[in-house]
Amino acid sequence: MQKILSSVVALALAGLGLSAHAAEDHKGHDHAEKPGNHAHVAKPAHGGVVTVVKDVNYELVAKADSIALYVSDHGKPVDLKGASAKVTLLSSGGKTDVALSPAGDRLEAKGSFKVGAGTKAVAQVNLGSGAPASVRFTLK
Repeated sequence: MQKILSSVVALALAGLGLSAHAAEDHKGHDHAEKPGNHAHVAKPAHGGVVTVVKDVNYELVAKADSIALYVSDHGKPVDLKGASAKVTLLSSGGKTDVALSPAGDRLEAKGSFKVGAGTKAVAQVNLGSGAPASVRFTLK
């Protein structure tokens, strides 16, 4: 009986060691966030606001005369041929829908837009394969 108890304790301690090691490997890697959003830090490359959905970075650059959406996967630009997006801007001034189309390394629309700090944006992005992604931003 003593030998069995010693074996059980040894196995339990070994399991704790493995759990501690697995937790150590996931520092800075929070899986408790909303499904589909991955908690790694994404820095803006174009001066916009970045949101990560399913390991794809979406950077929204909103200016008074243009709206641009840059898409990258692990730091590499995504091929936007055939892609499209619709961005809905929500502010105290109302709601505006903007259609974006490919323009080189981004999806873009030109025009006159009411954007400022606190403006919310919801983008429906269709990259041509798979289901469209819903991406949310708050402008700074």
